[in-house]
Order: sequence, then structure tokens, then C-alpha cells
Amino acid sequence: MCVSMADAERQLPDLVRRAEAGEEIVPTQNNRTNTHPEPIRAAPDRRARRSLLKEIRHSAASRMLAEPDAAHSQDFLYGDDGLPM
Repeated sequence: MCVSMADAERQLPDLVRRAEAGEEIVPTQNNRTNTHPEPIRAAPDRRARRSLLKEIRHSAASRMLAEPDAAHSQDFLYGDDGLPM
């Protein structure tokens, strides 16, 4: 269901109830769709969050490059005595 922003402001409680019942409500402005709201999903439980964070950390660690860190990234500009070349 497409509804103008002006109508949505007047009918907000009714539109929220309809959306909760599963109906798709798409707000429009000047007969153009500007947004496409998505349903809110329940937050994952603690175990699922920990599992997801562990997976993300593992993925990030596997993508790290074997390059010098920021503190040593410009070492090639200096000689053994620490002076610019």
C-alpha cells in the first residue's frame, strides 16, 4: 500500500497496526517512493551475537595483510642512522 507522507502523518497509528499485521506500507512524497521501510527483526540472543562476533573477528584476521604497520610504513625513507635519505 502506498500512502503519501501527509496521509501517513494523520493515519500513523492505523498504519503501524497494519504494518504489524504484515501489510507493506510504502510512504511516498509527490507521488514518488523515497523510502522502502523494512520490518524490524528480533535481536539475536546472546549466544547468536557471540557467534556472529567470533565469525567477524575470524574473517577480519584472515584478511589482514602481512605489511608493515602504520608506525613503520615510512621506514624506507630513512637510512640506518635514522636520517632522511
